Amino acid sequence: MVEHYFSADPSVPFRRVPVRARVWDRDLDLVSGSGVFAQGRLDVGTAVLFRETEPPSAARYLDLGCGYGVIGLALATAVDDAQVRGVDVNERALLLATENAAALGVGDRFRATLSDAVPPDEAYDEIWSNPPIRIGKDALHELLLTWLPRLVTGGRAVLVVGKNLGADSLQRWLGEQGYPTERLASAKGFRVLEARRP
Repeated sequence: MVEHYFSADPSVPFRRVPVRARVWDRDLDLVSGSGVFAQGRLDVGTAVLFRETEPPSAARYLDLGCGYGVIGLALATAVDDAQVRGVDVNERALLLATENAAALGVGDRFRATLSDAVPPDEAYDEIWSNPPIRIGKDALHELLLTWLPRLVTGGRAVLVVGKNLGADSLQRWLGEQGYPTERLASAKGFRVLEARRP
């Protein structure tokens, strides 16, 4: 069986791998690991996301598909009063994200959990994500339609998606679902999209 980073419990032997990520003019020293997306590096899409955006100033964030936590932890360290929820299906990723939050001193403001552990009434000012496109279009649409309704009125989702992986069609689809979406940037084959909840 071929395993993916979106496997719930990867069977590949667990090995921690350090990562230094340059995010919004600061360095984050993190730990990634085998069986987790972008082991040992900051992936190109997420690097584009950071390079093409400014640190936001909202209060409640969701890091959707958080992996080892780099997006959510960037938000937690850039915004002093940020409360960040990271969700992922990969239990190894959640462990690493939790460890990284503690190491950065933001463990009280960043929580990484399975989606089932999120209270049903929890809402967000912003959702940030390098979404797991490779789970397939139908599964991706279901994922987004699960979480986008949790945005507060006027809230936004900031997504980075490969152009060759359907960024432009995703932008159109989001608009059709009632989330007007604009392209904030395009770089290195990726689009940074901003979807709003009216």
